Amino acid sequence: MPLQIGIIGLPNVGKSTLFNVLTQAQNAEVANYPFCTIEPNQAIVPVPDPRLDKLAQLVGVSKSIKTTIEFVDIAGLVKGASKGEGLGNQFLGHIRNTDALLHVVRCFEDPNVIHINPTPDPQEDIEEIELELILADLEQIINKLDKLSHQVKGDKSLAPAVEMASQIQAHLEAGYPLVSFPDIENPVFSTLNQDLRFLTAKPVIFAANIGEEYLNSEHPDLKIIKKISQARNSELVQISAQIESDLNTLSQAERADYMALSGIEKSGLDLVVQKCYRILDLISFFTYNDEQARAWTIQKGTKAPQAAGKIHTDFERGFIKAEVISFPTFEAFGSTLAAREAGKLQTQGKEYVVQDGDIIYFKFNV
Repeated sequence: MPLQIGIIGLPNVGKSTLFNVLTQAQNAEVANYPFCTIEPNQAIVPVPDPRLDKLAQLVGVSKSIKTTIEFVDIAGLVKGASKGEGLGNQFLGHIRNTDALLHVVRCFEDPNVIHINPTPDPQEDIEEIELELILADLEQIINKLDKLSHQVKGDKSLAPAVEMASQIQAHLEAGYPLVSFPDIENPVFSTLNQDLRFLTAKPVIFAANIGEEYLNSEHPDLKIIKKISQARNSELVQISAQIESDLNTLSQAERADYMALSGIEKSGLDLVVQKCYRILDLISFFTYNDEQARAWTIQKGTKAPQAAGKIHTDFERGFIKAEVISFPTFEAFGSTLAAREAGKLQTQGKEYVVQDGDIIYFKFNV
């Protein structure tokens, strides 16, 4: 199942435009009124990685299989969303299964695009969305605690879950998201989170949606968002959804020229994926054969047998060893043979921790 990112924010902050930019789908309805998105827009897109393209070129294969990421764009949330305002409950349900949230914050001025509040205020806008997520989680835990309180009478082993649920409720009632819950590493919390899929326990990437005039400078509102992001231990990306949307209409050559002239170093998708991987502690490793080169996504800290299991369970079950070479080394030597002859190909066992950019050949026996 691909990595899944939920896109959230107030109405008319550029969420659907950004979704189209990230997925290049151009099928998410974009309109100048709240709730133009009723059903969630979903798209699975390949994760860009120039290292994979270079690897395919070096080993002489025409096929490269990228890892994927799925974006889920829900309608803009409004005050009262957790209670069903603007169909909020339905919308929130669509993002409970996501791995992280991309919170789009409006930082552009456009009198032709309605803002749901009298004037855009990044701090107020962020707090409004966060409050709705907190209230949605609070409703979940209150219902769960009610059930546990009845069940624990016949099953005393549920007492730790009751205690944990009470602590979670108190934390949310105090107005704090669960990413700041002091006992978040507790296995009992993890079990409840797996069951209820708390929205405020998900990692967040703030996307400051700026106007063209701030492409090469820092928007004044960014200081506010940066401060909030640091306090939440979140990631932050500055992006102009409209400019990125315009770029998607150009040919590859025109796009490259425009980006160079405008000082845009990376596409919106590159920036967002980079932040997603960082906040979720994800890395990529590569494999290749006579037909294809392929990228795989794993958690940072994954050992070789478990990485092999991403390819096939038999690889993990019958793991013998892994032949490993880093991408920069492979690129420098140009082939596995040349790297082997130079003594740069390393043989690793079961305790080897896979590094980002490793090119690996697994040996196994089942």
